[in-house]
Amino acid sequence: MKPAYVAVHVEEHGLHWYFRGRRTLIHGVLRRLLPKRPLHLLDIGCGTGNLLSTLKEFGEAVGMDTSDALLAVARAAGHDARKGALPDDLVVPPGWADVVLLLDVIEHLDDDVAGLRAARRALRADGLLVVAVPAYPALWSGHDVALGHRRRYTANGLRGVVETAGYRVQYESYFNTVLFPAIASIRLWKRWRGDDRHDLRRPGPIVNAVLERLFALERHLVPRRGLPFGTSLLLVARPT
Repeated sequence: MKPAYVAVHVEEHGLHWYFRGRRTLIHGVLRRLLPKRPLHLLDIGCGTGNLLSTLKEFGEAVGMDTSDALLAVARAAGHDARKGALPDDLVVPPGWADVVLLLDVIEHLDDDVAGLRAARRALRADGLLVVAVPAYPALWSGHDVALGHRRRYTANGLRGVVETAGYRVQYESYFNTVLFPAIASIRLWKRWRGDDRHDLRRPGPIVNAVLERLFALERHLVPRRGLPFGTSLLLVARPT
């Protein structure tokens, strides 16, 4: 990530409609998927810990990230957030995790297959992998550059990468579907203009609240039926 974006991320992680809506959606997916017993959860790429408070509902949650600035925010909020990096520097013992989350992470890696294989070492044999990535290479824009992305994915492309890394895919869905037309239009317009700025600019309070609610509505659909398109992809898999 560009340093300027990291500073904005720290400021916006608890306020911006995208982060708030995504947290609600992921929480809905996990409540439907996970067994009703205490679990060990590893959030790789936890950033500021935006999701860790939600994960604590399901058991012991450990965060992992490479950024000292983001980890400082997560630790200040009382989260167990540790410095580590894929593929060689995991922060938990092999087989510790019942659930590993890689939310908006593998698109940053030079070798996404190697990163997924490394995450597999942290999982129990019957553990669950939850991955989220940006969708559609055609939506590539300056926002991706600012965030340090290497690629965007199609559903088939993500499935192929995950299966190559040694997982059996159980479920896949697009999300951020309701707002897809507006976001796609903005991304394509910016690319045409050569605008290389990120998109993390919070609108006014009313618009921000409306966008959050629209995004969060998808929590009722994504865990049950899946969605056919969207700006992001969600995939759930188990080790083979």
